[in-house]
Amino acid sequence: MTLLDVDAGSVTEKSIKKNIIRRLYDWVLGWAETPYGTPALFTIAFAESSFFPVAPDILLIALDLSKPKRSFYYALLCSIASVLGGIFGYFIGLELMDLIGFKIIQFYGVMNQYEQIKDLYKHYDALAVFIAGFTPIPYKIATITAGAFKINFITFVVASVLSRGARFFLVSGLIYLFGTRIKEFIDKYFNMLVVIFTILLIGGIIITKLLVK
Repeated sequence: MTLLDVDAGSVTEKSIKKNIIRRLYDWVLGWAETPYGTPALFTIAFAESSFFPVAPDILLIALDLSKPKRSFYYALLCSIASVLGGIFGYFIGLELMDLIGFKIIQFYGVMNQYEQIKDLYKHYDALAVFIAGFTPIPYKIATITAGAFKINFITFVVASVLSRGARFFLVSGLIYLFGTRIKEFIDKYFNMLVVIFTILLIGGIIITKLLVK
């Protein structure tokens, strides 16, 4: 009998997954202390957009703090890699959904929301991509499902560029302006701030539509 056979199996499985992600988090952060921090940032930003569980923000912040004058360069590099990775995620959803896509979605535990995401795309299209690209919602889920549901590719790329660029340039811009003083604030409140921003954005769009009618 394995650990996963006991009644607390699901808890054990979650704990194992959490420990793995924590180790990956530390591994990602460790690249900032090596000469390969920049190519690591590009690689991780690319991978996170389609399958990798750890966001590149942590490495981006560490690199920004180590060389503040290069903050916007790191943000640009991170944005480009993330969008390219998003295109790869789109391809997974479009051509490899049964082979790989569903497994990734199952790993992140959103299989039950799969049809809901489809409805979200049906009603909001580019806005749904932007929300996932900017907020704490896993961007990889948006990229894969966008391909699976055949969202217009140009619309997908434009929304990805805007959302990923806004997210990473916001982080680097804060580091550039405030340095180490802002790091704790970003760590503690960044996700809350982007959620508030997104709610205001959606609210503004809804109000605009109502006024147009």
